[in-house]
Amino acid sequence: MPRDYSLLGDDAKRAVTDGLVTDDWYRTPIDRKTMKQLMKRSDQPALHDTAILFGCMVLFAGTAIALMPSWWSALFWLAYGVLYGSAMDSRWHECGHGTAFKTRWMNNVVYHIASFCMIRDPYCWKFSHARHHSDTVIVGRDPEVAIMRPVVAFKMIANLFGVMDIIDGVKRMLAHAAGRILPDEADYMDPVFFDKTIHTSRIWVGIYALAITAALLSQSWVPVLLIGLPRFFGSWHMVICGWLQHGGLADNVLDHRLNCRTVYMNRVSRFIYWNMNYHVEHHMFPLVPYFRLPDLHEACRFDFPAPNRSFLNGYAEMLPALWRQQTDPDFYIRRPLPETANPYHQGPRALGA
Repeated sequence: MPRDYSLLGDDAKRAVTDGLVTDDWYRTPIDRKTMKQLMKRSDQPALHDTAILFGCMVLFAGTAIALMPSWWSALFWLAYGVLYGSAMDSRWHECGHGTAFKTRWMNNVVYHIASFCMIRDPYCWKFSHARHHSDTVIVGRDPEVAIMRPVVAFKMIANLFGVMDIIDGVKRMLAHAAGRILPDEADYMDPVFFDKTIHTSRIWVGIYALAITAALLSQSWVPVLLIGLPRFFGSWHMVICGWLQHGGLADNVLDHRLNCRTVYMNRVSRFIYWNMNYHVEHHMFPLVPYFRLPDLHEACRFDFPAPNRSFLNGYAEMLPALWRQQTDPDFYIRRPLPETANPYHQGPRALGA
């Protein structure tokens, strides 16, 4: 059936009346002592990773500038772009949860830098992501659904270069800078943060204006290759990881084992993605820091469907489902559970079946 993903449409109202807006999400039973250990925070892992991230960004950008105008510089700009346009997404995400660092101000500093790189207002998007967790892939309630049904292939391909996200981000930034909060944002955002959102966007517009002015005056691409453009050419890694999070799986259910996917990834991708490939685990227990997600994965294996073994294996599962959803939006992948698992908790879907 057709779906209205807008936060102010009929499906948003229907989600409430159908009992989908609830705290009644399934959680795998884990020993309290084990969970307490898994939730323990530390500054050291994130400090180590952040030093590598920013060190590599300086190295790649510096090498790219030194090699210009040679085409060899493009390789280093592309590497810089992936860290700017993809790794910053996971840093925005984990620091937004407040779990990357133990020290609060460290989370806040990295979060605000990453928010700027991703063109996501740090206050508005914190509420948006909280809604994504409380109403994960509930149609009309989740503002962060990456693949809507029926699937529109053109929009998916365009977003490999960040086109759809950037258009939306710039539109919202300019609206905020003009003193306006959009209606869908007002639906999930605390009004006390409206003024901070407007103030932040005006600062951002000023920074982008300075970068563009510097590029024009110096007749050089360097200022905008450092600030702004990497959001286009560096977002592809974030996107190919992000599609796997929920693509082809169920909507309007209350069990993250049905609407999230865990995929084993190589070490480099896990660094860029900050272990968000353990996505069922993260959604079920979002207060567990990223560096403990592999341990959480082991603790939950008895109750979870088998993870996808690689990018290739994940896409082999997902793409046929997305193709079918172009004409059959109600189709979704239902993966078998191990014999040791508790049955799926589908909530209102099961009652209506």
